Amino acid sequence: MLDILNQDIQFLPGVGPRRKALLEKELRVKTYGDLLEYYPYKYVDRSRVYRIGEISGDVAFVQVRAKILSFETFEMGFHRTRLVAHVSDGTGVADIVWFSGAKYMMEHLKIGVPYIIFGRPTVFNGRYQFAHPDIDPASELQLSQMGLQPYYVTTERMKKAGMNSHAVERLIKNLLDSIKTPLEETLPAFITQPFKLISRDEAFRKKHCPKCNDDIVQADFRLKFEELFYVQLNILRYASDRKRKYRGYVFTSVGKNFNDFFYHNLPFELTGAQKRVIREIRKDMGSGRQMNRLLQGDVGSGKTLVALMTMLIALDNGYQACIMAPTEILAEQHLATITSLLHGMDVRVELLTGIVKGKRRRSVLEGLADGSVKILVGTHAVIEDSVQFARLGFVVIDEQHRFGVVQRAKLWNKSDNPPHVLVMTATPIPRTLAMTIYGDLDVSQIDELPPGRKPITTLHKYDDQMTSLY
Repeated sequence: MLDILNQDIQFLPGVGPRRKALLEKELRVKTYGDLLEYYPYKYVDRSRVYRIGEISGDVAFVQVRAKILSFETFEMGFHRTRLVAHVSDGTGVADIVWFSGAKYMMEHLKIGVPYIIFGRPTVFNGRYQFAHPDIDPASELQLSQMGLQPYYVTTERMKKAGMNSHAVERLIKNLLDSIKTPLEETLPAFITQPFKLISRDEAFRKKHCPKCNDDIVQADFRLKFEELFYVQLNILRYASDRKRKYRGYVFTSVGKNFNDFFYHNLPFELTGAQKRVIREIRKDMGSGRQMNRLLQGDVGSGKTLVALMTMLIALDNGYQACIMAPTEILAEQHLATITSLLHGMDVRVELLTGIVKGKRRRSVLEGLADGSVKILVGTHAVIEDSVQFARLGFVVIDEQHRFGVVQRAKLWNKSDNPPHVLVMTATPIPRTLAMTIYGDLDVSQIDELPPGRKPITTLHKYDDQMTSLY
């Protein structure tokens, strides 16, 4: 069955070489499987047939069963013709109008033959009118089985080539009709049964040809579950490969830098949450595997202090540390905080941003290369090729969501072995969402504020309340 899903879309009845090129260029649909995964963006109820006499102005789409009484053409200039068909079902008369394709319509639609006309009715000259509606011979449609009609996004180029939503719908129905045996299942029963997931074959059929809203709900749940399941599985595979492939620096010593800071410079007693997170990071750094840990905590919870203390452990083991922030202002704030906390200690801390130039920049780069700069605070400038560390062992990335995977990888390449990485964010991320977004990271959370810190209050003020805001 996998073979049929990999079949070239050209060989589906109704496609051919020209439509294949159009589908590939406009929708990136190359195979049967691609077409099955091109889902509708909305559905319209096609189970009811209105009488022309009962159409009112408050309905968006209706379908009527009527016969064509006559055609009328109107010249629009530049060889363009407007075609109007007058139709009736015995309860009233309505018009169908086409502003293009008049010749095709007159050749294929017959007077006196009943058709199912589906579209949006508007009033023109005191009569309801349908512009470019869907029209099918009444003998070919089983309305009791139509249910909800899917609508597909199509481009202007597709519409000009006669491939509107209805044409895409017919292609997908042709495809589903050609698949005589159920599509191969991709999830095992021990996953589908507890979650009451319908089969993959049933999900595709209900997604494209639903009979009721419950069909759409069941199909969406199955298809979304499968997509997220394999995204998560791929993240876990990536994380497992990384842990197996990369060995981390082993930081076993807690020496002079850490102890001097802890006993002499620490401005206040650590909270229980800060102590717990430091223990988690220390365990990672001594495990022999490369650490990739997300630290989440509210503004003022003490994330920077935790980052500094763990950077000092890297220094005690003979390595350099780096903290990268998304903006120059934030980098300068980190520099001011760190230098203040390390006051009196023999630890060289430098700043590297776009505004650091000339002799000062050269001095910083030389200090990084010879190892005299122990802690570097910077922005994206840190990942430039000219920045070379003597022994980079620990990296802190502030506001992780502002940096991409490629930028993080460039920091890895600043060291012979990938350094330990701690990423920080103040954005409150539930653990389950964090594991989805940062799936290759272990998660730590500082869930309490230091003593004396005021709780954060969020207020909404209008322009006329500017004085109270100030």
